Amino acid sequence: MKPKIERDLRVPMRDGALLLADRWTPATGGDGLPTALMRTPYGRGVAARSMAEPLVRHGFQVLVQSTRGTFGSGGAFEPLRRERDDGLDTLSWIVEQPWFGDSMIMYGMSYLALAQWSVADSVPPQVKALIPGVAESAFTLEFLRADGFSLETPFSWGVLVVNQERRFALVRMLLSGKRVQRALRTLPLNRADVAALGRSSDYIQHILEHDAGSPYWRDLDHRHRVAGIEVPVSTVGGWYDIFLPGQLRDFRALRNARLTVGPWSHSSIGLMDAMAAEALEFGLPLAQGEAPATRAPVRLYVMGAEEWRDFPSWPPPGHEVRRFHLQPNGGLATGTPAESPPDDYRYDPADPTPAVGGVRMAFGVEAGRVDNTALEARPDVLTYTTPVLDDDVEIIGDITAEIFFRSSLPHADVFVRLCDVDEKGRSVNVCDGLTSLTTADEITAATVRLWPTAHRFRKGHRVRVQVSSGAFPRYNRNPGTGEPRATAVTLRVADQRVFHDPEHPSAVILPIRQASPTAP
Repeated sequence: MKPKIERDLRVPMRDGALLLADRWTPATGGDGLPTALMRTPYGRGVAARSMAEPLVRHGFQVLVQSTRGTFGSGGAFEPLRRERDDGLDTLSWIVEQPWFGDSMIMYGMSYLALAQWSVADSVPPQVKALIPGVAESAFTLEFLRADGFSLETPFSWGVLVVNQERRFALVRMLLSGKRVQRALRTLPLNRADVAALGRSSDYIQHILEHDAGSPYWRDLDHRHRVAGIEVPVSTVGGWYDIFLPGQLRDFRALRNARLTVGPWSHSSIGLMDAMAAEALEFGLPLAQGEAPATRAPVRLYVMGAEEWRDFPSWPPPGHEVRRFHLQPNGGLATGTPAESPPDDYRYDPADPTPAVGGVRMAFGVEAGRVDNTALEARPDVLTYTTPVLDDDVEIIGDITAEIFFRSSLPHADVFVRLCDVDEKGRSVNVCDGLTSLTTADEITAATVRLWPTAHRFRKGHRVRVQVSSGAFPRYNRNPGTGEPRATAVTLRVADQRVFHDPEHPSAVILPIRQASPTAP
């Protein structure tokens, strides 16, 4: 039987604004059932149905609320800024409703998860569990790092929320991908929103003007609340999700939590299935006053092995940190490199090294694991590869690289990607990261934080490291001038140099769990 929907419930906020919500219940009635609350800026239509129906079928009533200023809710939409006050007001309203039983969970991914993090330290006792997916407590701030500005994700999201209430919005969004990608090449960048939308976007202008450390973002940063969260949390993430590093940081600060990370990007179907499973296997028992089925605190999908594994913590114990050094002639090995001249390449921001797969979150863009053959054929991408592995080599944990680097310009980026090369020579990306330098015209040991991962390099495969100076438009292209990113208009070609000798032992640093004694 189809669920029953009570539409446009009016939820009062402390400032007088009224936010609209739909209540989903079984056709036979839902009064007294555990409540699942989802607070979303994306409307209460098709997307809400796909999340609500599975929960209603299995014992929840679901309240889907449109956040302030979206889809009929009162007030102005100021992305991410009002979620604490509005969320707490909504929780207070729910517990007073005649249809409410005595328990609820908060549920949802991305923005819906940020809505949970923003109130999680102050929820009423009726909230029995939080299930946030692919998000972290500081949300936007990961995009805006001074040492690696992630352009594509916040820009694409800014375009999405501006257009989402227009007629035929879904069709418009599906067709907007190429236009957005072209707009990201606009100089200066502070005109790119007009190129994509035909008008300016306050959110996009703010991300261009304010770094992560700016006071402007203070109200969006809920990291300080995480250690005080007492309600049980089950957090679900993906190895190719933009929020993963912060999500893992939050998990480590929690006292009563479990973690699931799969081979997913931000909007993978498998991720949505895992979220629903956690609502039913973790959230529903807690809401019913029961304990969830016992499982390890950490469940990870080990890519390469293509299997799920359970661990007691993140990062898992029992690994050996090993440096794989860049070698002459494109080699990669654990031994110290021999005396050798550096490798050179030229980076041209007018033809920037492209982002290929990996951590992407934009319409019409392929994310996750992809073939890197074409990327590695570019003259602005260096590769360093081990001999064929004699045994499986498994890595699980945080990945970093230390690259001794010099540019002809003070301002330059270093992008490092770890890849798995199979028996046929196909190179597939595992994880990557970028850092920006401001003294690159001197030899610099650039520390690059790659995305955490869990991956098994199989016997007969090879480990490969790419080094380049960009992944556009995931990261903003470095113009080489030091101009502010919002107003830069000049692009300067840079000659880059990567060192790998005993005095400059460039390396990728891997947490090895299983390694052959004869691994290179």
